[in-house]
Amino acid sequence: MKISVVTASFNSEATIGFTIESFLKQTHPDKEMLIVDGASRDGTLKIVESFASPQIRAFSEPDNGVYDAMNKGFRRFSGDAVGFLNSDDTFHDAAVLADVAAGLADADVVYGDLNMVTDHRTKRLKRVWHGGTFRRYSFQLGWVPPHPAFYMRRKVAETVGDYDLSYVTTADYDYMLRALALHDFRARYLPRVFVDFQIGGISTRGLGVTIRGNLDCLRSRRQHLGAPPIDAAFFLRFARRIFQIRA
Repeated sequence: MKISVVTASFNSEATIGFTIESFLKQTHPDKEMLIVDGASRDGTLKIVESFASPQIRAFSEPDNGVYDAMNKGFRRFSGDAVGFLNSDDTFHDAAVLADVAAGLADADVVYGDLNMVTDHRTKRLKRVWHGGTFRRYSFQLGWVPPHPAFYMRRKVAETVGDYDLSYVTTADYDYMLRALALHDFRARYLPRVFVDFQIGGISTRGLGVTIRGNLDCLRSRRQHLGAPPIDAAFFLRFARRIFQIRA
């Protein structure tokens, strides 16, 4: 099974080397990394080119943000399965993609856990996001898996379609909701850490971003699941963080 890893980047020279190194260390042999760069103005592309690996493809052009770049990745990946690795994150260890491939042998979607770290030199752990088992009404109960630890077969990506760019910071939530709650794809939770996520991205920038994101997630549930103006998940998402994300 060939697994494609799509990495959206923009001015990522400080971290993308760690990201690429963690991909190249993966023991799973049939893999590609597709780097979708948003016309970086720093040394990002020079770092990418310095690896000179046939398993890495890269292109650079202006885009409309990270989810637009991810949509471009959907149209260009060549693997049997696909997932996304941020340009400031790394795989947790060398066996992640091998475990993903094994999990996808009898599933359409696999996902796991995520470590939140301060940086990729010390790997100092701040929090852990445990994916947990998906059930039919999980999204209505405030559940969501970590997007960087979410891999799907090609047929899932083709069926679900693009990320909805109207969700500025939560298009990944909307996408996973559509993939899991609106279809009968076989989903498997692998209870192991997939990714070391460096704290400081758009999704971890304070209470204001969290509240706006929660409102956008509610909009997704109202659009796709028929949720009321305010539903239980609006409050349970905060409560679940105590159990799903913990130091």
